Amino acid sequence: MFPGFDLERVRVADDVELRVRVGGEGPAVVLLHGHPRTHTTWHRVAPLLADAGYRVVCPDLRGYGRSSKPDPDEDRRVYCDRTMAADVVALAAHLGHERFAVVGHDRGSYVAYRAALDHPERVSRLAVLDSIPVLEALERVDARFATAWWHWFFLGASPHAERVVAADPDAWYRLDAHTMGAENHADVREAVSDPLTVRAMIEDYRAGLGPDRDADEADRAAGRRIECATLVAWSRHDDMADLYGDPAAVWQPWCSATVSSAVIDSGHHMAEEAPEQLAAVLTTHLAGDPVVPPGGSDAGLRQE
Repeated sequence: MFPGFDLERVRVADDVELRVRVGGEGPAVVLLHGHPRTHTTWHRVAPLLADAGYRVVCPDLRGYGRSSKPDPDEDRRVYCDRTMAADVVALAAHLGHERFAVVGHDRGSYVAYRAALDHPERVSRLAVLDSIPVLEALERVDARFATAWWHWFFLGASPHAERVVAADPDAWYRLDAHTMGAENHADVREAVSDPLTVRAMIEDYRAGLGPDRDADEADRAAGRRIECATLVAWSRHDDMADLYGDPAAVWQPWCSATVSSAVIDSGHHMAEEAPEQLAAVLTTHLAGDPVVPPGGSDAGLRQE
């Protein structure tokens, strides 16, 4: 995986080192994975972005993969998005990038937009994949959402979550080696087999119901918005459009500029299922180029 990339560990806090893969030359773009993946979920996308002229940085978020897994705290701030976003900023600075673009998928998208909100002078462009803001999701909870996304509340609120998941992570996650690729599958499977990783990932969800929601509420009340150019992309064969109609319209009040949007012809794990299309859409967004990539307008960028 990741031909031409270097694998290293970078200390971003007193008790946290991130495992990170870095490759390519040019403006920096940080790719943030979702749950329960590691940075290896980007193994088909990262080389394409490097070939397009970017320095691509793919970390394991704290608690995930082989990054450090500090003990949780009662306030749920050790694994909250604000803390993880500070990790990303410290990582970029260590690599010599005062400004960088950030792309986040699933849980990683929450870290990405928190980085843009908390550190506007550092984030040049933002892409959020298969998500809406945490607060928006929680305020829209109904029976349909609670049935389809029940894991949010089991992981975020149940005292039994760690024991249940760690008892049989293969049965819980049902990872598909064929779709993921053998090495990516092996990396993620090793990660979710570690009880400390399971604990950390569950703490991420618990933070989502606590300090992450609080941070969103405070920002909305203060009128704070994402200042950089923002792309919202979602998977055609996931349920984002069913739940929210046009997810870009949900994001628009959180952004100062008009957002761009794209529909990726894949299931939820778009980086693994449609890497060429995703890389084309991201490259267009990162370049600030309004030209629609091959595949038609529904596959590329459109302005909302």
